[in-house]
Amino acid sequence: MNFEYNETQAMIAQSIRDFAEQNIRPNIMEWDEAQTFPVDLFKKLGEMGFMGVLVPEELGGSGLGYHEYITIVEEISKVDPSIGLSVAAHN
Repeated sequence: MNFEYNETQAMIAQSIRDFAEQNIRPNIMEWDEAQTFPVDLFKKLGEMGFMGVLVPEELGGSGLGYHEYITIVEEISKVDPSIGLSVAAHN
């Protein structure tokens, strides 16, 4: 089995990694201390196509496969596992 990213997966991994570093990491402690759920973050993730990853495009999803889904959850979880778990649960 080949575990190397293809071009699309590598692009998705870099994109979500950059997003997580810019939008999640700086806010982790604030969200934790305030005990808030970052609704706006999930709206941004949806706008970028990172929610509904497995849902077909004709139904409003991204129409991607499990490899891409796992890549998204994995890269977010490297920055904040709780956000990664929420993304996984809502995909």
